[in-house]
Formats: sequence, structure tokens, C-alpha cells
Amino acid sequence: MSAQEKLVYTPEIYLELERTATERSEFVDGDVFMMAGASRKHNTITINLSSEMHQQLKNRDCQVYSSDMRVNFTEQGDYVYPDVIIACEPQQFDDEHADNLTNPTVIIEVLSKSTEAYDRGHKFSMYQRLPSLLHYVLVNQNSLQVDHYQRKANNQWLLSVLNKKEDCLIIEQLGVGVSLADIYAKVDLTCETVSTD
Repeated sequence: MSAQEKLVYTPEIYLELERTATERSEFVDGDVFMMAGASRKHNTITINLSSEMHQQLKNRDCQVYSSDMRVNFTEQGDYVYPDVIIACEPQQFDDEHADNLTNPTVIIEVLSKSTEAYDRGHKFSMYQRLPSLLHYVLVNQNSLQVDHYQRKANNQWLLSVLNKKEDCLIIEQLGVGVSLADIYAKVDLTCETVSTD
């Protein structure tokens, strides 16, 4: 009995399948990764951020996307779905479908236990190769903490850690600011205890 051959995906095959799929997957380093469903906290934080930023940017030349817009790393043909994206004009896409953004300005990921190491490590490394990206934001869904990375001169990234309700996530270039109180609105951050009975 011979071992079953592994299906080899190209970016073109991935996109053909993804555009008709009922569940989303990402394509990184030639492999397809199914995306798990998000928790209630994750969804609430994503909606809070998307709606607050959309409201502030609705009359400007920037657009907020939430969860379903892919980002394409053209040089290597990888495709991922950030939780929240802000893209400013002129927005650039890799083909006529306009569903693979190539020039995001801001990317926000809401961390979960299963994705935190990836979002902080390999994914951030990929995002840093996007010349358009000026801000990368990581939001902890289980505690009051937002890590805000800003691209500075010489491609250096400055980290600001926000962990008080009155702290604000500020995207200066876009004139956008959201307090942690608004980011975490309706999110229960109380500790859960395990019964010993």
C-alpha cells in the first residue's frame, strides 16, 4: 500500500477553491489552514473596533474591513484574513475580483489561545513586509491589553502597551482614536473559577 499523496496547492488553486468555499481558510507557505470559529468575546471586540473606526472614517478616503477581506502578500503568494483592516485610497487589489487587498494601512488581530503565537510571530513577520502597513494592533480578548506596533523611520516598529480603560488606541495618520472602554464594551473580562466539588 502506498502512502497517500499530499495535494499541492498553488495560489491560483487556493483562490479558485476559496472563492466558492463555505468556510474560510488561509494560504501560507504553500499550505492551506482552515480557520476556526471565533468566540463571543472575539466577535464583540471585532465589531466594536470595526464600528468605532468606520464611524470615524466614514467621510474620509479610508475604508474599514472586518474579517472577510483577504490580504495578499504578492511577493510570496500568501493569503490571510485579518480581523480588522483599514485601507486608504488608492486601495490596491491583485486582480479584478477586488477581494485580495495588497496595501493595508492598519491591521488588527484579536488574539485567542490558538492563534496568539502565530499572530505575534510568523504572521507579524509577514505583515512587516507590506510597505503600506503603518500600524499592527494585537487585542487580547481575555484581559484588558492592546499592543500597538507603529512603523517608524528605518522600518523600526515601536510598541505601545495599553492596559487601562481610559487608554486610547490612536492612529495619528488617520485621525482615529478608540478608548479601551469602547474596544471592550460588552466584553466580560471577569475570571472564571473552577469548582472543586
